[in-house]
Amino acid sequence: MADGIHVLVVDDDADVRGLLAAVLESNGGTKVTEAASGAEAMASLGHEEFDVAVVDLQLPDHSGLEILRWARAAEVDTELIVLTGHADVETAVEAMRLGAYDFITKPCKNAELREVVNKAAEKKALRRENSALKEVITRRDGLPIIVGASPEIREVLAVIARVAVSDSPVLVQGESGTGKELVARSIHLQSPRAARPFVSINCAALPDTLLESELFGHKKGAFSGAINSRVGLFEAANGGTLFLDEIGEMSPAMQVRLLRVLDSGEVRRVGEERVFHVDVRVVAATAKDLAHEAGDARFRWDLFYRVSTIVIPVPPLRRRRPDIPLLVEHFLVTHGRPGKTLRFSPDGMERLLDYGWPGNIRQLENFLAQAVVLVEGDMLTERDLFVEEAPSVVGTPSSALQLEPGLPLREVERRYILRTLQRAQGNRTEAAKFLGISVRCLQYKLKAYAPAVEAATPAPERLAAEPDGIAPPLVRTQIITA
Repeated sequence: MADGIHVLVVDDDADVRGLLAAVLESNGGTKVTEAASGAEAMASLGHEEFDVAVVDLQLPDHSGLEILRWARAAEVDTELIVLTGHADVETAVEAMRLGAYDFITKPCKNAELREVVNKAAEKKALRRENSALKEVITRRDGLPIIVGASPEIREVLAVIARVAVSDSPVLVQGESGTGKELVARSIHLQSPRAARPFVSINCAALPDTLLESELFGHKKGAFSGAINSRVGLFEAANGGTLFLDEIGEMSPAMQVRLLRVLDSGEVRRVGEERVFHVDVRVVAATAKDLAHEAGDARFRWDLFYRVSTIVIPVPPLRRRRPDIPLLVEHFLVTHGRPGKTLRFSPDGMERLLDYGWPGNIRQLENFLAQAVVLVEGDMLTERDLFVEEAPSVVGTPSSALQLEPGLPLREVERRYILRTLQRAQGNRTEAAKFLGISVRCLQYKLKAYAPAVEAATPAPERLAAEPDGIAPPLVRTQIITA
């Protein structure tokens, strides 16, 4: 019999209950809970998770068939075995129709009882695993690849190897786009849990009500729109790893709920009284300083201590510049197209190395994916790139370009182009030279800002529209606006 089976034995005869419990527990690894009546059985099934329930057909208050009907209506996820002292084909057929796993006649052989209970538990485990896989399958993106050979990334890889073998919670800290989820996946794949699910969720992407349902699951009818019961991600990740991205964005109420689950290992679906025991390793990630957040009362200290047993800082790309050529090679292969190989000249690569990459690896990948598709030819040189930090001043100090935090990236580009056009007194040829792009590329962008361009360009200096056609997007400015 498999370890960890939890069985509910229901019989009004104390001697029979004790005998059944002793038989089931004799093989080891099985926990037995006893109930003396139908009401007691339904209360237990409604508040706690069982793998199997062995229910006597004749009870003083409810029959075994009534308990089957109730369990079916309540969507109790437990395999029920009906036990009776009088074999009755009609009753057996009715019990199977109501969802009973099997029908056993008393007295039964000990080996037979153990075998039936074991098979019923295996069916329950398989059904639960299938439900969990349905939640996981759309979240799997393939194996992680952490590219780099710099001392900074080698240190991260060394820490991953050391902590993967344990079950300690891990907090991955780093700026947006540095690859925190890749670190979490690597921990999972190098751990003893590698064969079990890796499930991830972005805590900042959902409001509290939806986040609660995603993490803990819900019962049918628990809230408007809950037309079916659903397995939560804690259950889906049972035996494996749950990755909580942007945990610093959780509301105080969700922090309390999460802390309770981490402390007890028990999950209660929304709208249910039953609890489910889960064995999940939690890896959390944040771009915030959680200790600072806790000090300012925006994050609970007790939850901070719970999730940060081990902290892995992931360095930004600007601190691991030797890895940029390796990352470029990797992404050019990943996003490459048949018949086209894009390369960087030495001066082009030098420009990439000089850039600060505020969006980190995600920004670099985005730029290279665009370059593969949009750039003509097979080589990018320094003249093709504009990878300097976005300037705060264009022209004289009196013409400072204001870039307040929170501006949409499109607005940053619009302001920069228009300020440059003003400096060139509306001459698009001069503005294009200053920007380091072709006039045709500049014309393509200005079409999107036509009203503002008309207002910013002196009338005598306005140029006639260039011939129609699709101009190549601004690869030079795309790094700034990525």
